[in-house]
Amino acid sequence: MAVLAAAALLDELMGRNRNIAPNEKGKELNWEDADYCKYYLVKFCPHDLFVNTRADLGVCTKVHDDEVKKLFEQSKGHRKIYYQEEFIRFCTSMVNEVDRKIIKGKQRLALSGKGEGSSLTPAQTQKNQEQIVLLNERINGLVEEAEQAGNNGNVEQAQGLMKLCDQLKDERDNLKKLNDNSHWSSTAELAAAQEKQMEVCEVCGAFLIVGDAQQRIDDHLMGKQHVGYARLKAAIEEIQEVVDTQRDERRGARGSSMEDRRERHSSRPYNRDNGRDKNGRDRSEHGNDLYKERKDKERKDRDRDDKYRRETNQRSKERERERDRKHRPDRTTGR
Repeated sequence: MAVLAAAALLDELMGRNRNIAPNEKGKELNWEDADYCKYYLVKFCPHDLFVNTRADLGVCTKVHDDEVKKLFEQSKGHRKIYYQEEFIRFCTSMVNEVDRKIIKGKQRLALSGKGEGSSLTPAQTQKNQEQIVLLNERINGLVEEAEQAGNNGNVEQAQGLMKLCDQLKDERDNLKKLNDNSHWSSTAELAAAQEKQMEVCEVCGAFLIVGDAQQRIDDHLMGKQHVGYARLKAAIEEIQEVVDTQRDERRGARGSSMEDRRERHSSRPYNRDNGRDKNGRDRSEHGNDLYKERKDKERKDRDRDDKYRRETNQRSKERERERDRKHRPDRTTGR
């Protein structure tokens, strides 16, 4: 990274052709070269927006050249639209990521703002405490009765009393838990009320203090992350509008060329309105006649070629037979 930064600084001070000999010719500028940053040519490079922040993308490995950027701005064609669409896709992915961060931040604040349990009023707490005292007295009385029944030999009665005693103990424990949870919930609500309320920035997703000092708010609004994401969103809308305009112009030019072709086609020697050619015949019938004539001619040519091949083969066979007869020895003379 340090080497790239040093090279960029040298290019800025001495020019991009600093390593070329005096008698050599410099390379002609072409914005379509892969060495140049596509995003910088379209608008700006997103790598330069979040330097030394949590959203830092690192140093861009491509070349940022203002002269090449001017050539790009002066050019036209589908290749330029492709670069602009690449810029929109990359910036949109970054904006979508921060949008997910904003949603998660809001969900986190919503969860932290909810209490773990509903707090009881002081009257309800006092009523539960009185009920707990009554249950203690009732439980102690049942324990004494169960001991007395056991001493008298009434085992079943003693067991029934102890079972009822256990049920009353469970009810007493539930009331104690309600009072304890109400106490802790009231304490948490009091602490939350004393703390400062938070909110999520709709641009960069950072947590902000509601009603914070104006100086701190201004520092946040002028920060790299907030300004960077704001530039991304504005650039997406701007470049998208430019791309739509260029597409409409290309579509209009394409429509004009098609109209020209239609007009040239209409100037042919037949009337488009009645569908007849210059001889007054229907174009569809005329086309069928031409097709039949062409097929007949092709068939006649094939027949003529086949006949010629057959005659040629026949003559070749006759010459071979004649040659065989001449070279065949005479059986009577033996020669």
